Amino acid sequence: MRIALPGGEHVLREPVTWARPAGPAVSRVVYAAAHVVADPLGDNTPGSPAAVDWDATLRFRHHLWSHGLRVADAMDTAQRNMGLDWPATRELIRRSAVEAKAFADLGDPATLVACGAGTDQAPHARTLEEITAAYTEQIETVREAGAGVIVMASRQLAAVARDADDYHRVYGELLSRADRPVILHWLGEMFDPNLAGYWGSKDVAEATASFLALIGEHAGKVDGVKVSLLDAEHEIALRAALPEGVRLYTGDDFNYPSLIRSGSHALLGVFDAIAPAAAAALEALDAGDLGRYDEIMEPTVPLSRKIFETPTYNYKTGIVFLAWLNGHQDAFCMVNGAQAARSLSHLAEVFRLADRAGLLADPEMAVARMRSLLAVNGL
Repeated sequence: MRIALPGGEHVLREPVTWARPAGPAVSRVVYAAAHVVADPLGDNTPGSPAAVDWDATLRFRHHLWSHGLRVADAMDTAQRNMGLDWPATRELIRRSAVEAKAFADLGDPATLVACGAGTDQAPHARTLEEITAAYTEQIETVREAGAGVIVMASRQLAAVARDADDYHRVYGELLSRADRPVILHWLGEMFDPNLAGYWGSKDVAEATASFLALIGEHAGKVDGVKVSLLDAEHEIALRAALPEGVRLYTGDDFNYPSLIRSGSHALLGVFDAIAPAAAAALEALDAGDLGRYDEIMEPTVPLSRKIFETPTYNYKTGIVFLAWLNGHQDAFCMVNGAQAARSLSHLAEVFRLADRAGLLADPEMAVARMRSLLAVNGL
């Protein structure tokens, strides 16, 4: 099968049928950060309240669970701080936690879905007390839903905090109240420029020392840390420095195969797009078949690097584009109008790379949908 794309004709490979694993990976704990599906008939223009297609959004979480992956919900992949407002987020948390109970045979629903708790419902918070209160509200929302808690990096805290002590004051209070271990999220400024200088310094070494000191003081309340700095050497060093029992969840969408192979767990946005291949690779890793693991994972890296290319925070567009190509949603639309955040040539290259990685489940559907997008753009 052939398709004329910007940049030249592409000949599709034979489709790959990925076998579903018998269960979750055992050698690694792995979360796929999941996107939300916008209602194509809703007003999802920039700045409007998010209109979500709940049925399609929850079906996609079933897709991830069916491949043995845990779901990280209400995270940056779900467009937190980029269109998914707090009322929609609160409903997403509630609905996802309910849906996880249908997969209780895979484990405790509170481990099958973990949700981001932040401070975005309080954009005008100006004191550490107000920021702590905003965090507390969202953490309680996640707990009451029955999901695990991921404490997200806060734009408001980054704007208000004067030094590392301010971060320790807020996070220390939150962790002291935690009734079960939480995941801490360090999101680099390439994902959100508003988070520059997180943990009290723009110097990564100093920020890391502050982060480790916080974790050391509260190790019993920290399940793990999710780090998205796109720096493999830094991640390996941080992983080695963590207290015993605290996991490192890689958030490195550039270097994840080698980092997982060498010992990191994972919480990745790209696993939303490559779930069938990722599940097969993890099954090979569990079996000790490193050759098969590498064979599956390596073709996904060019795809991921394209999706997450600069400006990295627009990666959600490529994630949703692939979900549309693969029939997980009926329309290529996003809350906040974010489907317009990448060019047609970018999306055409995502199409090519997804095909090369064996990640177009139904090539005829994918080609038909790609051709419709090209036609709308006059091609």
